[in-house]
Amino acid sequence: MLVPADEGQFLSMLLKIINAKNTLELGVFTGYSLLTTALALPNDAKITAIDKNREAYETGLPFIQKAGVEHKINFINSNALTVLDEMLTNNEMELFDFAFVDADKPNYIHYHERLMKLVKIGGVIAYDNTLWYGSVALDEEKTHEKYKNNRKAIMDLNTYLASDPNIELSQISIGDGVTLCRRLH
Repeated sequence: MLVPADEGQFLSMLLKIINAKNTLELGVFTGYSLLTTALALPNDAKITAIDKNREAYETGLPFIQKAGVEHKINFINSNALTVLDEMLTNNEMELFDFAFVDADKPNYIHYHERLMKLVKIGGVIAYDNTLWYGSVALDEEKTHEKYKNNRKAIMDLNTYLASDPNIELSQISIGDGVTLCRRLH
């Protein structure tokens, strides 16, 4: 369930290229992608990390601390949609340079709707697992049972993003598929 090392390295390079300083991560798990992000960002950068499973985050926290990047991270133990909605109602809302989404797949479209208001124009939103173990290219009857639940959500997201005129889109077959969306409007 971790982001593969090559995907982490790719995201690290991307963050450096876009000079990100204020990022958002939805779905942290044990924090490998969070650690990769924190290491890629400058010392004064800020990462807002949201996950409803604090125990999983705390499993990886010693590695974040050992790397000396804990000061960059604001971990919020909550449901991501609730926090995003609170951010949107904040009068002093800060816009993010980059958002990484690796949370509950059925809510990806709902996250996208909110992130399009929270990520600055020219900023990047990255969705993980958008190939869903290759199941998005298979007929439903050929899809392994354990992938069927989220397969439809990922296919719906892919279709939705492909038709969104407010983003520039690139789907990369690294890891389990990463879709990058650069906000245009």
